[in-house]
Amino acid sequence: MGVNERAYLCIDMKCFYASVECAERGLNPFETCLVVADEERGKNALCLAISPKMKSLGVKNRCRISEIPRSVDYIVAKPRMQKYIDYAADIYDIYLDYISHDDIHVYSIDESFLDITGYLDRYGMTPRELATFLINEIARRKHITATAGIGTNLYLAKVALDITAKHSRDHIGYLDEDTYKKTLWEHRPITDFWQVAGGTAARLARYGIYDMGGVARAPEQLLYKTFGINAELLIDHAWGREPCTIADIKEYKPSSRSVSFSQILFEDYTFEKALLVLTEMALGGAQEMMKRKVISKSVSIYVSYSGEVIPSTGGSIRLPSATNRFSVIKEYVEKLYRRTASPHHPIRRLAISFGGVSDEGAEGYDLFTDFEAVEKEKHLERTVLKIKERFGKNALLRGFDLEDGATAPIRNKLIGGHNGE
Repeated sequence: MGVNERAYLCIDMKCFYASVECAERGLNPFETCLVVADEERGKNALCLAISPKMKSLGVKNRCRISEIPRSVDYIVAKPRMQKYIDYAADIYDIYLDYISHDDIHVYSIDESFLDITGYLDRYGMTPRELATFLINEIARRKHITATAGIGTNLYLAKVALDITAKHSRDHIGYLDEDTYKKTLWEHRPITDFWQVAGGTAARLARYGIYDMGGVARAPEQLLYKTFGINAELLIDHAWGREPCTIADIKEYKPSSRSVSFSQILFEDYTFEKALLVLTEMALGGAQEMMKRKVISKSVSIYVSYSGEVIPSTGGSIRLPSATNRFSVIKEYVEKLYRRTASPHHPIRRLAISFGGVSDEGAEGYDLFTDFEAVEKEKHLERTVLKIKERFGKNALLRGFDLEDGATAPIRNKLIGGHNGE
């Protein structure tokens, strides 16, 4: 590495959920066939993770239980999201033993970026030696296998992890701008590269561009015409450039404060039962906005049907005034739902989002507003929130939460839609 070059690590826990379940059982994930899935959701339940041994047998990650070959004998572990969060927190603590939190960015539950530039001289190590040391510490303390990418910027560290590390004996990849251009400009498929989705690849293919070298050689005018302002990021990444640093990420404050929820129902729901769940989601949105001290000008819903027998439906509706009051939001959500959803087809997925979010202080009223009733409702909701924060989300439930088909009491115990143990 050059004298003035920075050094970043991108560390990933291999098959994280499955590895945690193996560690809890004292098993080697490279010798054990294990899947993390909730069998209670049926044979088509999605496997959240599979062990490396399963991958070596050709089983695809994120498969369904029904897709696993019958010849494979495997253990099924029910998802325990709180357990995985605890392991991730312990691994973060390992990083903190050696790296300041100012130089760590947690990208996901099992993946983190570390700026190690200022630590190499301190520990008398090369980037690869420090990466190896941290990986060994994770294995020693938590019995979890990790891989790493080393790069002179965040993008190259991520690509080194995703692509280069797979071909390295020590599972550590390294890239600077020169090695990136020499070794990966012709790499295909282009979707292997960070932030290049299938839609981007398809649009590039129309112009005969199938790899990053092709992007780098393409006329910039063509790329800007095709991708707009997003072309700037694509061009930078094609050349292995990334100006963003961890310090920039930590200083970033999003301009949008959108509030949204979605859920896949446990079974096919009728029109009225799905409305009950949507009402619960509207309540969740109103309470979340109240916690954040924000209000919304509009609400949107999305409804997807079982087996996709008909296209999804939904739409948006403007509220009479920006608010976070459930009594108002509930009325308009139901009105929008009855106007747009099909009453004749089983429903399997719902989503709700609140738009035009602004500070609570901007809430407006008209001459006919009963201010005493408004304040009474808000005081009651704030009291409910305090009780739930102290005693748990199920400490207080609405009457409709106890009706047949309601999902809130169950989902309140979940993390990320899965078992929250």
